[in-house]
Amino acid sequence: MLSKYSDWILRWRYVVVIITLVSAFMLARGGENLVFTNDYRYFFSEDNPQLLEFEALQDTYTKNDNIYIMLDPKDGEVFNRKYLSALKELTEGSWQIPYSIRVDSITNFQHTYAEQDDLIVIDLVDDVDNLSADDLAYIKNVALNEPLLVHRLVSESANAAGVNVTIELPGKNEITEGPEVVSFTRNMIKEFEQEYPELDVYTTGIVMMNNAFPEASISDMKNLIPFAFLAIIIGLYLFLRSISATIAALIVIILSIMMGMGTAGWFGFKLTPPSASAPTMILTLAVADCVHFLTTFLNSMRTGMDKFTAIKESLRVNFNPIFLTSLTTVIGFLSLNFSDVPPFRDLGNITAMGVTYAFILSIFFLPAVVAILPFKVKQRVDKKTKLMQGIAEFVIAKRKTLLWAMGLVIIGFIAVIPRNEINDKFVEYFDESIEFRRHTDYVADKVTGLYSIQFSLESSDSGGISEPQFLNVMDEFVAWTRNQSEVMHVNAVSDTFKRLNKNMHGDDEKLYSLPDNRELAAQYLLLYEMSLPYGLDLNDQINVDKSSTRISTTLKTLSTTEMLAFEEKSRKWLEQNAAGIKAAISSPAVIFSHLAMRNIDSMIVGTLVALVLISIILIFALRSLKLGLISLIPNLAPISVAFGLWGIFVSEIGLALSIVAGMTLGIVVDDTVHFMSKYLRAKREKNLSATEAVRYAFENVGTALLVTTVVLAAGFLVLAMSAFELNSAMGLLTAVTIVIALIIDFLFLPPLLIALEENRNEEDLVPDLASS
Repeated sequence: MLSKYSDWILRWRYVVVIITLVSAFMLARGGENLVFTNDYRYFFSEDNPQLLEFEALQDTYTKNDNIYIMLDPKDGEVFNRKYLSALKELTEGSWQIPYSIRVDSITNFQHTYAEQDDLIVIDLVDDVDNLSADDLAYIKNVALNEPLLVHRLVSESANAAGVNVTIELPGKNEITEGPEVVSFTRNMIKEFEQEYPELDVYTTGIVMMNNAFPEASISDMKNLIPFAFLAIIIGLYLFLRSISATIAALIVIILSIMMGMGTAGWFGFKLTPPSASAPTMILTLAVADCVHFLTTFLNSMRTGMDKFTAIKESLRVNFNPIFLTSLTTVIGFLSLNFSDVPPFRDLGNITAMGVTYAFILSIFFLPAVVAILPFKVKQRVDKKTKLMQGIAEFVIAKRKTLLWAMGLVIIGFIAVIPRNEINDKFVEYFDESIEFRRHTDYVADKVTGLYSIQFSLESSDSGGISEPQFLNVMDEFVAWTRNQSEVMHVNAVSDTFKRLNKNMHGDDEKLYSLPDNRELAAQYLLLYEMSLPYGLDLNDQINVDKSSTRISTTLKTLSTTEMLAFEEKSRKWLEQNAAGIKAAISSPAVIFSHLAMRNIDSMIVGTLVALVLISIILIFALRSLKLGLISLIPNLAPISVAFGLWGIFVSEIGLALSIVAGMTLGIVVDDTVHFMSKYLRAKREKNLSATEAVRYAFENVGTALLVTTVVLAAGFLVLAMSAFELNSAMGLLTAVTIVIALIIDFLFLPPLLIALEENRNEEDLVPDLASS
């Protein structure tokens, strides 16, 4: 059957090439539909419980997606006429940012004070040009003693101040709305910096973070894919020593990427930093199929075969192994569908499609192209074959030592896996080459952080937030929160109630306390709200019927573990001290923190499913239950050793690494399948002993395994250079796993196979000795 297929391919080679190219370009047109999403919410499933809780908060209060602009004077503090004038200008200009619904800074902070029986509500900074030294001192004193401002809109040391712009995107076109906001903001800041060169300006916030995702994706695609192609071209030529073979492999790789990404476009996939790394992965994985086919083809020609016979021999030898390795790789990537992170599911599906196309191209298109391209191959013994013969002799001679030594090494690394701790910092998903990361870190050091956690406290009735008991519980919780080491700032309406109570009692500092009467508190709140200008109301803190209030807490940059611990102790405080008050807790940082934990649990299931499927496939493919089960050892050991190494040198794992086990399982199986298929071919077709079969496997597939390992590792190491930490960590650990897999398949698997054969032979001798 395979012989007829080979003859058909060779006979109709030009037709095969034309059909393939037409089909590829038709599929590739789907790439026009691929768009980058710039919404961090795409990282969460629609049924994510933390996301649903967060969206409920967003629906109850004003949305708090924001751009935060920090002014950093190169000399002095912000409380002088020059810098306050600049801050006021920036505050007023920020209202022009598209979709802005609120702008807050110390200049438009609604300062209150009493004037006889009246409550006066004015901007803290009004007529800047006419401010006296006493006015400046008064403004500074108010600002630095106002809990709603310090560590939110001004630094404690007065050496930096910020403007917080609340953005509410319409949601009609998420592809253009966010970038429109960011583009306008950057242009505005550029003009502002030209006018005020003595000020450094930094930007952060949720909208800037959203925009950083596509920026990181585009940066990776521009920088990494060309670099990966260059590495692959150099590697292929050095190993294959044939320009025609290198060209043929490159065509297959390019078509695989085009077809995989095009199909993703037809299915409506959105690109994120993880899924944008799919082309690099497809590029890397497609090489493996090509290398195995071309290595056998070139070796056959070097032994004297003509080109067409060598093509047929390569198809005969490699069709089943390439099919099996492609199938197991696809299963490994499809296991990412168990992930709780949609971008990882997209990555798995796109790469699986690309690998499928690479297989089809390798056994359909590649033989036809090779038949057309000119090949000049000298008959000689390949130096790399001599290298493999040397490795084979070493492994056979030292098989018992290697079996025990490698076994102990594997067990030793497995023992240190528990050193790994689950930890992530979502701001650090971006490396410092991304402006958002640099600016966010600097703003957090100077004034305020990006990390936050929001608490919604709900009373039992309309207007219930004015109830003294409710206010006291809220105030106690705010006080407790401010005393926590993780907290930078707390924004709560209880501080406003205290200030109003003081104002309405002649600004008596002793009465900076909560009203003790519900009606009085409600009247204060009504009077204050009626005095607020447009855009600066309390809808970001209080719901419409005044039955619930939001407390926004800004945190230092916390790891996943620290964030979850803070959420847990906050929840416990509320359960123990806020009886009768319904509390909801959420924020983007909380969702990301839970996501890492949820994803690890789901990917354990996904990896187990992939392992079972791959094991069943190997048992049938190798036609041996024993060998199929034994093959699990060299397939599971690489990722175990890799995580052990990670535990020694890094010791922190996060969202990205939770998918590596399932993803690499399908890849590392490739080496085992190719080695064992050649080993079994030697035993079953050539009746060779175990040691001779090991020699045969090394000589016939060892070079190809070395080449594919170097190429795969190089491809994933390119990914390790990504500006997006999830990609870089994933790429690095995958590359390490692939190299370890080759070492285990060369130094542990052959001694294991020989030991099993020797043990079987000893068992066969027992009945013979008994009967003699």
